[in-house]
Amino acid sequence: MGFIDLIIVAAYLIIISVIGFYFEKRASTGIDSYFLGNRKIPWWALGASGMASNFDVSGTMINVALIYAFGAVGFFVEMRGGLVLIMAFLMIFMGKWTRRSKVMTLSEWMTYRFGDGIQGKSARIISAVSTLIITIAIVSYFAVGAGKFIGDVLKIPDYFGLSSEFWAAAIIITLTTLYTVASGLQGVVWTDVFQGILIFVMIIIVCSIALFSASIPESFSISVPLKDGSFQSIQTTKNIWTSILPTWELSFPENSSYSIYNLFGIALLFYLIKVIIEGSAGTGGYMAQRFFAARSDRDAGLLSLFWIFLLSFRWPFIGAIAVLGISYGVSSGAIISDPEKVLPTVIFNILPTGLKGLLVAGLMAAAMSTFSSLINSGASYWVRDIYQEFINPKADEKKLIFHSRVSSLLIVLFGLFLASGIKSINEIWGWLTMGLGAGMIIPLLVRWYWWRMNGYGFTIGTIFGMGTAILQKIFYPNATEYLSFAILVLSSFTATILGTILTEKTNKEVLINFYKTTRPFGFWKPIKSILPNEKKSEINSENRRDIIAVCFALPWQIVLFLTGMTIVLKRLDLLLYLGILLIILSAGLYYFWFRHLSSKDRTE
Repeated sequence: MGFIDLIIVAAYLIIISVIGFYFEKRASTGIDSYFLGNRKIPWWALGASGMASNFDVSGTMINVALIYAFGAVGFFVEMRGGLVLIMAFLMIFMGKWTRRSKVMTLSEWMTYRFGDGIQGKSARIISAVSTLIITIAIVSYFAVGAGKFIGDVLKIPDYFGLSSEFWAAAIIITLTTLYTVASGLQGVVWTDVFQGILIFVMIIIVCSIALFSASIPESFSISVPLKDGSFQSIQTTKNIWTSILPTWELSFPENSSYSIYNLFGIALLFYLIKVIIEGSAGTGGYMAQRFFAARSDRDAGLLSLFWIFLLSFRWPFIGAIAVLGISYGVSSGAIISDPEKVLPTVIFNILPTGLKGLLVAGLMAAAMSTFSSLINSGASYWVRDIYQEFINPKADEKKLIFHSRVSSLLIVLFGLFLASGIKSINEIWGWLTMGLGAGMIIPLLVRWYWWRMNGYGFTIGTIFGMGTAILQKIFYPNATEYLSFAILVLSSFTATILGTILTEKTNKEVLINFYKTTRPFGFWKPIKSILPNEKKSEINSENRRDIIAVCFALPWQIVLFLTGMTIVLKRLDLLLYLGILLIILSAGLYYFWFRHLSSKDRTE
């Protein structure tokens, strides 16, 4: 990068640090302030923060790689996690269900659902430990992607047997950790808002360059990775590459790493089922933290809507980078061999001085906002659910804040250690979404919809699921995504059901309080029958609207994301059809969901 580029990046780092440290005093008043901002942060700031946290460098590099190699249909591969389709469920009902508990973490929620006895405490501790493991794994995943990108930017040499990518990730994580540890969620959210503005400037510039300065020839070559670590170029056409209509089969070479997607229709059906299960199961970590911090049901819905809307701009950006990568390959005669290197290649070979620095700063902002959210939310599980609950219940706020900061540092160190042994972003992402995450999905799902589910069932199901995921990674690392997910779900489901049936029921008073407060749909007849008819009618009406609304919300989110991407692909024919469909889905969403949003605190 040129001198001006370096000045822009340095200015960004200084500004973000100043904003972060500005909130240090407010964060130090107590852990409710440190982790939830005293539930006084406005919905639009929480939504903007969520978008910035999801706009990570690792995911962007993978998504660009998929669009570059697959064409526009690569979009659908990221139904496995990169489209963040869980947001549709959070927007309609899961966000408000989560908020109504008025707890600080997903693990503390376990005592709200299962009581404060042995079964509730066992579910709480296993949830906290599992979440910390997943948080460390996700930190390592983001570290690998950020390292690949920042390593190319800073040209850091290898030291002490560790790669330049590792040291690049260490630098960016260290800078993020400093202000995150000092300022808590308020610092995270408001730095995210600033970073979100920077990300949007970056998106507008890159999309404009792709629209007005790049063109795709009628036929061209792209490159795909092979299983032996090499790459192979394959031929495609403009019409095929820009089509958003997925086909039943693809034709990647059998020795390609992407050949697992050749039965594309089956893969997409599998991902759709997975999305529905995950969305209906809810979420934890930094995503749930935004809803725990929301002020009302209405705020929970609005922050989700704003989050999805802002996140939709990510896909025109990803499409634009892929278009520029192809344009560069055609004009230079040098095809970009590694799809995961398309993003840095475009930055360093196409963008002029000044814009290059702005884009690097924007992508560093994306990386830092993700790290800050992970670090802050991950620390809350140690402080709230392990240290304060089981080790030192009488700890004062000063000691709790101290542990918040120390645990943040330890999460970072463990994540960096794990990242040192990871080479492929897609490899760790596949295991996180289809392996480790799948190990918890059944207990997380059943807890909402079956009254008989108890804390023992959650504990046993999670142990079996997570344990199987780790054993599979150690002893059978080459298992396909489908097989891995199926084995983990079956293992976890069996353990959850048996663990529940063979142990005592949750206290009825706890169940009544949970149901009246949260008001989920599902198999709650023995508890629901106790309520007055007026209350039952009110709950039934809300549940019916939510079930219908989510059937609009899920396709609405997909269509919204695709609509922006068709613009940079210059497919105005597809844009017209998507635009009409988007209007119809938006009308349904308004009728069944938006007009029923209430600012009333439903937990009263």
